[in-house]
Amino acid sequence: MTDNNGHWERELVTKLATAALREQRRARLWGIFFKLLTFAYVTVFLLMAVDWKSADVAGGKKYTAMVELNGIIAPGTDASAEKIVTALQAAFKDKSTQGVIVRINSPGGSPVQAQTIYDEMKRLRQKHPEIPLYAVIEDVCASGGYFVAAGADQIYVGKASIVGSIGVLMNGFGFTGLMEKLGIERRLITAGENKGMLDPFSPFDEKDKEHIKKLMGDIHEQFITVVKEGRGKRLKESPEIFSGLIWTGQRSVDLGLADGFGSLEYVAREVIKAEEIRDYTITEGVASRIARRFGAAAANSIVDALLRVSIR
Repeated sequence: MTDNNGHWERELVTKLATAALREQRRARLWGIFFKLLTFAYVTVFLLMAVDWKSADVAGGKKYTAMVELNGIIAPGTDASAEKIVTALQAAFKDKSTQGVIVRINSPGGSPVQAQTIYDEMKRLRQKHPEIPLYAVIEDVCASGGYFVAAGADQIYVGKASIVGSIGVLMNGFGFTGLMEKLGIERRLITAGENKGMLDPFSPFDEKDKEHIKKLMGDIHEQFITVVKEGRGKRLKESPEIFSGLIWTGQRSVDLGLADGFGSLEYVAREVIKAEEIRDYTITEGVASRIARRFGAAAANSIVDALLRVSIR
């Protein structure tokens, strides 16, 4: 009887000790979790404080606000209408802004996105007539890029910049000849007479071609209207201006597509008279990048720790 009682007591003590160890391990892991969480919050707060401090370096001084439009103008890109419009609004809203420069290096892109940016530039110019808006062209400002530039009060270029391409295009491929050689049959079923228009595996219908040409002609006319509206009497109109041709920056000044030569720094210093430049371009900040990466790593560690607790 004594042996049985002793055995039972040993088992009870062992279970209590094991439970205590598990509880200590669980408490330790939760402690690590809360320490990591606190560290994450402190890190993000400090990084955001650094960003805020660097964003307020100019203090009460007047400065030139800059918005970068770089690359293809399309949704989801750095040159999307959403990002450019938001940046422009912030630049004009700041009471220390002496003038705004849109620095452009773009081959073009979506006419809808370009129109949205252009319309917002016009609205902001009317709302803040005391703040001039300039476009500074670097290497390329073509098609939709020039559509946007036309919304500025003045356009400055480099002598070797590429400017123009005031036109519209739509391209694609046709594979009907290749399919015929390979003996491939195209089976296309549509509801709607023109639903299969421009299908690359079907013959190119002349009626479809005429419709697309009219569509592009309408968009081209919108582009021409914007350029004439933006440039006014400065534009030396000729048929080649709107033919889709491109010119050097030097030639673009002769044609009235640009107003003069100058870099970002030159326009800020000599034209706006505010040499200090503040960048309003919307990019993913340091704090956001680190927080996102740290957050993912911390989350993985926490999940792993919690899984180990529950398994043991």
